Amino acid sequence: MSFNAVQALSAKGHDLGHATEAQLSAIATLSEAEVAVLNSLKDRLEGEVTAHQEDVAVGVLVW
Repeated sequence: MSFNAVQALSAKGHDLGHATEAQLSAIATLSEAEVAVLNSLKDRLEGEVTAHQEDVAVGVLVW
């Protein structure tokens, strides 16, 4: 079975629903290593956003 970059990215949660056919065609040429880098970046960015959201929510008081 050959590697499918579009499926691998979609499975990780990348939103490719609005990508054009030309964009999907370009994405399909990505290697497994390139997809791994994109997925790693996504994980890091989501982790940072989650950490910031949690920090803001801790210690909030409403009077």
